[in-house]
Amino acid sequence: MIEAYFIHLAILVGIYLILALSLQLALGYAGLINLGHIAFFAIGAYVSALLTLNGIPFIIAILLAGIISAGFGFLLSIPTNKLKGDYLALATLAFTFVVYAITLNWTSLTRGPLGLPGIPKPSIFGLSFSSNLSFLVLTIIIVLLAYFIIKRIVDSPFGKVLEATRDNELATKVLGKNTFKIKSIALGTSAFFAGIAGSLYAHYITYIDPSSFTIMQLIPILCIVIIGGLASLRGTVIATIILILLPEPLRFIGFPSSVIGPMRQIIYALILLIILLYRPKGFFGKVELE
Repeated sequence: MIEAYFIHLAILVGIYLILALSLQLALGYAGLINLGHIAFFAIGAYVSALLTLNGIPFIIAILLAGIISAGFGFLLSIPTNKLKGDYLALATLAFTFVVYAITLNWTSLTRGPLGLPGIPKPSIFGLSFSSNLSFLVLTIIIVLLAYFIIKRIVDSPFGKVLEATRDNELATKVLGKNTFKIKSIALGTSAFFAGIAGSLYAHYITYIDPSSFTIMQLIPILCIVIIGGLASLRGTVIATIILILLPEPLRFIGFPSSVIGPMRQIIYALILLIILLYRPKGFFGKVELE
């Protein structure tokens, strides 16, 4: 019993780690305060769930989940190109509300508040990942691939230009770099991995509905990125493990489930407030959140 519980936690850590790493690429390295990240997570989950429920193989569904999420990331970068700071945050937050409204009201496709039940477990080339242990192995493989790719991106010359755009976009333009293209690629790539995480989440939980992808679900991911430190992949990994596991002891104290959820949010908020006050760069951050 306890073994199954730890496997469950490890899977959640893996899924949220992919989501946090992808947000780190946009927020930490590109300087894009993207509050629409949970919308990309939702798009990936719904795309993958709908495709597999209609008989499409999982390997195609998860790739299309990432690609379609990336497409929406590129589209979002067009109207928000000249926005910065609070204005960019508000615009991307509006995108989250739009996606939420679509999933809630397009009942012929998403079943609205009834959600999508019976999402099949992954199966790749005849190999089924129906047990939690096998799903954990699949999650670890995808986490390692995501980390490796994002690490290569941020360490590449493109990654250096990305950081230059974050620090001084005008100077980067003067040097002849197309900052709109750079930010679009960053947002699209970030959305791609968020879609992959959404696909994994849908096939692990096997049921999704619009309430799974609200702004409240974005708070832990933002906390992970800020507490681990902007532009720090190592910090993101450590913060993901800490923040996902930290509230778990509440389950053994005897609190009812209706209390655990709000207390989890309170804990995240308090940790974030303390970090912002006493360590603005987070654990391993290279820059401060402006």
